[in-house]
Amino acid sequence: MNSQIKIRDLTLRDGQQSQFATRMTQDQVDRILPYYKNARFYAMEVWGGAVPDSIMRFLGENPWTRLEKIKAEIGDTSQLTALSRGRNLFGYNPYPDKVIDGFCHYSIESGIDIMRIFDALNDIENMKSTIRFVHQYKGLADCAVCYTVDPKITRLHQIKSLLSGRYIPKKIFTLDYFVQKARQLAEIGADIITIKDMAGLIDPRSAAELIRKLKDTVSVPINLHTHCTPGYGLGSVLMAMVSGVDIVDTVLWNFAGGPAAPAFELVQILADKLGISTDVNIEATRRINQELLTIRQELSAFDNLKQIPRPFELGIDPLPGEAEVLFDAAIAAARRDDFDTVTRETQKIEAFFHFPPPDELVRKAQLPGGMYSNMISQLNALKLDHLFQRALELVPQVRLDAGCPPLVTPTSQIVGVQAVNCVIDENKKVPHYTNTSVQFVNLVKGSYGKTPLPIAPSFRQKISGSPNEIPYDTSGHQPQKNPTLANLGSVKLAQTPREELLMELFPNVAQPFLSKIREAEFASIEKERLKNSAKPDLWDVLADWA
Repeated sequence: MNSQIKIRDLTLRDGQQSQFATRMTQDQVDRILPYYKNARFYAMEVWGGAVPDSIMRFLGENPWTRLEKIKAEIGDTSQLTALSRGRNLFGYNPYPDKVIDGFCHYSIESGIDIMRIFDALNDIENMKSTIRFVHQYKGLADCAVCYTVDPKITRLHQIKSLLSGRYIPKKIFTLDYFVQKARQLAEIGADIITIKDMAGLIDPRSAAELIRKLKDTVSVPINLHTHCTPGYGLGSVLMAMVSGVDIVDTVLWNFAGGPAAPAFELVQILADKLGISTDVNIEATRRINQELLTIRQELSAFDNLKQIPRPFELGIDPLPGEAEVLFDAAIAAARRDDFDTVTRETQKIEAFFHFPPPDELVRKAQLPGGMYSNMISQLNALKLDHLFQRALELVPQVRLDAGCPPLVTPTSQIVGVQAVNCVIDENKKVPHYTNTSVQFVNLVKGSYGKTPLPIAPSFRQKISGSPNEIPYDTSGHQPQKNPTLANLGSVKLAQTPREELLMELFPNVAQPFLSKIREAEFASIEKERLKNSAKPDLWDVLADWA
């Protein structure tokens, strides 16, 4: 166990994305930045993920402005972090190095210190170029291994696979699998290794075993990122702490829990009781939380759970006796590796403070919450919601057929959509995979990289038309066009390299967003021109007077 751990605060990116569909406005962010400057978190995740897309699409705000304003206020008191999906960045198809270079260059120039890099297939080849460019621009490469668990394989599916000549290993995502990925990343320059558990599936036992093995294997700092949806989050962070983790990801009280990461305040109480220092300014976090409560009320239209945790001000309010007993019981269990008790007691702690309870449906299905809800939405739209349970049953089959990708964006959505498509096929009494999405075809073809399990040539032939893997060729990438706006003074739609990058990464969103900016600029110029043309010329005035 370390005597000190570092805290990465996720509130302004993953926290608000998980809880409120990334709807925090620039004004809301600005209101809490002065307090964040004094909080002294090791790092703050503020960019990447859904932030650039969402704030253009829904708020009409400039993503570069958001990042630059945060950096201007925070300075060097906390390192700013962004999320990058490696070669895929924000889309599905892999991008050429020129685009990845631009993203890393301008992100770091605008204020990012640490780039968290992951690949949905854990294909390290897809991460190499981003690592290289991050280092080139003097940033830190936080390389993430996506945590996932094996699909629940039914006996019937095992028999069908054997009859078709396909071997399914008993275990795919073993401890050694994750450790080997981490070792490879360390060898190619990772400054930090993160276990990125997007679905909250890592339980306390797995967290302890994995952190201990990683600490024995690699020399770079180890970071645990998890969520609370299935109910393991706080217990897994506790086991990581007693197992020597270097960095943990948390969210501040009023945005924490449920689909988000564990509450910083609960982790701080555990750290205090374990004799671990975090160096976070508790008074500043209280000031942030007071404003976050107001902001959460302002965002109530996007708050699906609407379950605000019980008011508690760390450092001012005494820890209630009932809660004290729960914390002590959880820590005692953690010290003796009693993982079931750790899970039970940490869930009681969160229940005591009125955080959302474990989502049993998500836990049993072993799916990320977003994937789960999207599948429901798809079936509801088709008036086939009564087939949802069957769609869940098909997820393991689809996942295995497609090489068993981890369920993280975008592969979680690709697999979820295809499971729904297979249900539609069944409903139409046609064979599975009669209806396939373009993304699923590309996944099976090999366009997104190498899957954890090799895909059967016969299945690849059936889906993509070729039994051989066909990697994506970025040499054919066509840059987005930057049109000239004839009706707005013949200016280019994107006028800076940063705006050109937004067009490249988010063409359908950036084009209307930038159009509104150019329209406003043109209107301002025209207003000024008309104002000046309305002023009488001095010589005309003198002539009239004469």
